[in-house]
Amino acid sequence: MNEKGRGKNRVISTLWVRRAPRDRRRGLLIAGEEAFSCALGRSGMRAPKREGDGATPVGAMRVVAGWYRPDRLARPATLVPLTPITARDGWCDAPADPNYNRPVRLPYAASHEKMLRDDRLYDVCLVLDWNLLPFGRRRNGGSAIFLHVAKPGFPPTEGCIAVAPETMRRLLPRIGPGTVVKTLF
Repeated sequence: MNEKGRGKNRVISTLWVRRAPRDRRRGLLIAGEEAFSCALGRSGMRAPKREGDGATPVGAMRVVAGWYRPDRLARPATLVPLTPITARDGWCDAPADPNYNRPVRLPYAASHEKMLRDDRLYDVCLVLDWNLLPFGRRRNGGSAIFLHVAKPGFPPTEGCIAVAPETMRRLLPRIGPGTVVKTLF
């Protein structure tokens, strides 16, 4: 069974992501009996994943935490621990840095991504446990793999999985810590 609990409030234990047949940069996210379009990395899906390859990693990734933009929306209803994004939030993507593939406080000297974006991609941003502790981070193993909001028209991501804002709103109440995102070719 793919869901735990009762009725509309069932927590989805597994979200499946499959590549679209005609465009490797697009996919189908399956949540229980529902399917949604999603954007994938500009290089499609890849195993093994490497930093900067623009690919969405193939494998099983747990949802471990997330962020949201309190200046744009109220805290979404979800079991995932969410932190309000501030101008000081970043994510290190510099493989040689000791904080590689971790959240950092800005300003930060090494290469990083700003979490407070001008576009709406990180209005809600769920962290997937790709290349994170406790199993150890591999240098160049890929960083900042998130489930986040897609740009209109679903252009490719840098390696994340992105869904329409309305899809994110529908999924959030049914995602919890430990929900697994499984990506398949």
